[in-house]
Amino acid sequence: MVMSIKKLLAEVRKADEMFGLIKDGDKIGVGISGGKDSALLVYVLHLYQYLCTNSLNKTFSLVGIHINLNFGEESIAGLEEFYKENNIDFYKEDSKIADILKLNLNKEKIDCSLCSTLKKGSAIKAAKSLGCNKIAFAHHGDDAIETLFLNMIYGGRISTFDPKMYLTNSDTTFIRPFCLSFESEIRKTANELKLPIIKSGCPNDGYTKRQEIKELLHSIYHTYPGSKKNFLLSLYNHEKVNLYIEPKAK
Repeated sequence: MVMSIKKLLAEVRKADEMFGLIKDGDKIGVGISGGKDSALLVYVLHLYQYLCTNSLNKTFSLVGIHINLNFGEESIAGLEEFYKENNIDFYKEDSKIADILKLNLNKEKIDCSLCSTLKKGSAIKAAKSLGCNKIAFAHHGDDAIETLFLNMIYGGRISTFDPKMYLTNSDTTFIRPFCLSFESEIRKTANELKLPIIKSGCPNDGYTKRQEIKELLHSIYHTYPGSKKNFLLSLYNHEKVNLYIEPKAK
């Protein structure tokens, strides 16, 4: 087994135990864009199935779900073959998401918020049709920190995404098993496994506010090397939260 996989498995187990991500009997659909993060998440969860069965006294089933946005992405055939070789269930379907987004441009650019909503809706629909009660997304620790800074800078609020989130309107739970892992670990492991990665066809790729925040954070990490781990720790270090509290009316 690739050594870096063991580290990711340990982090997924820690996230599962901390946030109660996976329960006995779950069927989890994993959203696969074709990028390194989601492509690897399916494989890591596949290995985690064995750990759960043999050591943690619980079982769950798994299926990878790929929604083709039709932005002219490369073929996902390489990933399909990888999953087949590793006995991982895989489902794919076409969508008209790209056409919808092109008809609803925001300042002549693809609306990222609308795209996210449409992708989640398609993933939920596909997962439900496959009998899944949970959907796993590959958002990792770097994504969580970037979301924190985006919300503070543009929204005036201290918040990021939850490792586990239940949507009442669709009776679906979203989980993020990589929430304690960093992108560098994921990239290293994907390269070691020689995962066939599919390049995004999105015309906004690399030209978003998130990319600007990513570059800002890289400069901070370069100056203060320990800041990345501390930023991530601050998201779940609940015993050391000290923020302004509105005083109660007398």
